[in-house]
Amino acid sequence: MLDRFDPALDPTFVAPDRTRLIARLKAFLPNDGLLTTPEAMKVYESDGLAAYRGMPGLVALPRKTAEVRAVLMICADMGVPVVARGAGTGLSGGALPFPGCVLLSLSRFNQILGVDPDAMTARVQPGVRNLAISEAAAPFGLFYAPDPSSQLACSIGGNVAENAGGVHCLKYGLTVHNLQSVELVTLEGEIITLGGPAPDAPGFDLMALITGSEGLLGVITEVTVKLLPQPVHARVLLAAFASVRAGGEAVAAIIAAGIIPAGLEMMDNLALTAAEAHVHAGYPTDAAAILLCELDGATADIDEEMARVISVCEAAGATQTRVACDEAERAQFWAGRKGAFPAMGRLAPDYYCIDGTIPRRRLADVLEEIARLSREHGLPVANVFHAGDGNLHPLILYDARVDGQMEQAETLGGAILELCVAVGGSITGEHGVGREKINQMCAQFGTPEIEIFAAIKAAFDPAGLLNPGKAIPTLARCAEFGAMHVHKGAVPFAHLDRL
Repeated sequence: MLDRFDPALDPTFVAPDRTRLIARLKAFLPNDGLLTTPEAMKVYESDGLAAYRGMPGLVALPRKTAEVRAVLMICADMGVPVVARGAGTGLSGGALPFPGCVLLSLSRFNQILGVDPDAMTARVQPGVRNLAISEAAAPFGLFYAPDPSSQLACSIGGNVAENAGGVHCLKYGLTVHNLQSVELVTLEGEIITLGGPAPDAPGFDLMALITGSEGLLGVITEVTVKLLPQPVHARVLLAAFASVRAGGEAVAAIIAAGIIPAGLEMMDNLALTAAEAHVHAGYPTDAAAILLCELDGATADIDEEMARVISVCEAAGATQTRVACDEAERAQFWAGRKGAFPAMGRLAPDYYCIDGTIPRRRLADVLEEIARLSREHGLPVANVFHAGDGNLHPLILYDARVDGQMEQAETLGGAILELCVAVGGSITGEHGVGREKINQMCAQFGTPEIEIFAAIKAAFDPAGLLNPGKAIPTLARCAEFGAMHVHKGAVPFAHLDRL
């Protein structure tokens, strides 16, 4: 296993002249806007990937863009790393503090600046919760489509930084497809607005570059999102299968039939039984896997498409199909899916959530291979994921109190991500690379691509002070990663070509 931090990044880093840094920051921040003691900063030591932890040097809590700008310019002047943080719900270690850094929390940027029902947009600060946008838009018959499972808590700034998705991203797209403009502050203090009120802003599409950039290029201080009309009607189907392969093949068959559901989610038995015990969603616990397929639109269209989906599922071997009888049951079906992650606490003290994407046609093969890897590494894996767009979320169950199990879970997670690459997929769909997947970046990309990523980073952040050690591996790390894999001899997962 490679170190979580590159050897070039000194884990003993101490901000130069801490006393002077604190004095300069306090001159621009409110009285309660700077945390300096270990006790006060403890809550910021990790994001949702709690297995990775580190203490920042200081925590800044600005309320205004001018304060963000001042923090960045002071840190640039003194050579201090800066790690921006939203709600801390990320799952890839993207907000993990760099030793000695100033952690820049945007949690106090929590105002909805305006909803424009005519333009169907909302202007919000980055600390606004995802769900709060739809709640503010609801009186106008509108909603914000991307809906991560953590939407009760996650912030829109973090969603932009990670290009978050959600259960309805199959039909409505990821965060990048639902943005109108973004305001960004660079490390040098320049305030940039990307995008604009027109559907297609002139020049290069830098907003798409910023979306998913994981805080490496600048700090987001305002976002204008696109809103959509609330569907007239929505219905969800629960289909049960006697095997995971049958469920995976049903997913591919639904899309092949030309049907684009609003949401198409899959859960295996381990995941659905835990979710059922946690939420009481009405899932059939004797099923090997279930699909949740939601259709929305006009009632007549939904009725016709639902009949087609049921037919496709039955042809794929569904043992049971059940359409939610009312809005309450529909909500309960989705509550089970969105509660699946916390439900893992019923199965093990700890879990490690993987995020990878594969071609839909390889879904059944990959799920069977994950089961084989689970047996090989001796750790259970529960699968719950956005089946419609091939975004997998295997949950590796382990006990951190047992010596070596955390490292074993990381090794298994790395193998699953490399499996995704081997079948033509990607190491991430919506959680980002952060620290978690930085080794697997070396499996996904070659030297020319890594050099381009580093050049883009340098164009925005020449000093390399924004979120250092995340997302982009050094060439030395990739060389070490390659050397570790050479001794295996055969191409990993070459046997999948025969399936």
